[in-house]
Amino acid sequence: MKRRKFLKNSSTLTAGMITAPLIASSGSPLKEFRTMNNASKSNIPIAICTWDFGNATAKAWEVLNSGGNSLDAVHQGVMVEEDNLDNQTVGNGGRPDRDGNVTLDACIMDKDANCGAVLALQNIANPISVARKVMEETPHVMLVGKGAEQFAYEQGFERTNLLTEKSKQEWEEWKKTSQYKPIINIENHDTIGMLAIDKNGDIAGACTTSGMAYKMAGRVGDSPIIGAGLFVDNEVGGATATGVGEEVVRTVGSFLIVELMRQGKSPQEACEEGVKRIIAKNKDKQDFQIGFIAINKNGETGAYCIHPGFTYRTYTQEGHVNNPSGSYLES
Repeated sequence: MKRRKFLKNSSTLTAGMITAPLIASSGSPLKEFRTMNNASKSNIPIAICTWDFGNATAKAWEVLNSGGNSLDAVHQGVMVEEDNLDNQTVGNGGRPDRDGNVTLDACIMDKDANCGAVLALQNIANPISVARKVMEETPHVMLVGKGAEQFAYEQGFERTNLLTEKSKQEWEEWKKTSQYKPIINIENHDTIGMLAIDKNGDIAGACTTSGMAYKMAGRVGDSPIIGAGLFVDNEVGGATATGVGEEVVRTVGSFLIVELMRQGKSPQEACEEGVKRIIAKNKDKQDFQIGFIAINKNGETGAYCIHPGFTYRTYTQEGHVNNPSGSYLES
């Protein structure tokens, strides 16, 4: 039995039992949801992603503009960068770990809170597609390492050598010193996170990465972790992150931002608070980058980072724009 049918059958009774008490106890936030949902939606449909990945948002917009849904938009959008051999932070051609192995992480989440993820996946060029298969074809949320790879082969994915000659040569050069010092806005802008709202007002998100360059074997950051690197609540909005994933995990950053929006903060205010929470836990250490983007149910967006240099792409009926993000530290 596929997971979706199983969960639907097993949750029908309990959903009916808990709905009334939750509504009764929620107070003003429900009123805020209704106000938000009834507000102008001139920004919808919309696609937004971390960094200046304009080809990715263009693909997502192509799906949205033709009437497609947000899940397909984010899936097809981030795949553009997974297939881009010039992008050494995502997918095929990504920089390897310190042992020379390219390991990929990805997750995806739809309007109904269904989600799937793969962690430390090797030899498969499109981890976001495997993550979607995990979501749709298994009773699980996450598959890891060799198990994820075997599942991918069972689903018809082909084995691919992900280590390009360029990344291999850079790794060989790195081994001469083996110093693990990721460069802000270069080696640790290691993620494409994408959010989209379709014509029906439904939100989905996707996040995919090859992780930190020359990481320890087996290292996984925030990108494939639901709630850390990506979170979507179709009643409220969505958020995704980029940068040093360990710090995002410590604050469950994307979930935090969505919950702040639930409490009434704008996407911009929520992103700023998300960064400030991380800064508060690193008072004597600011030599790393974190960037958040967020979107609410109305298609309003926000972004914030630690160091200047982070940008994010938006694509709406008003145009296709690379936006500079505000930052906690000044240049």
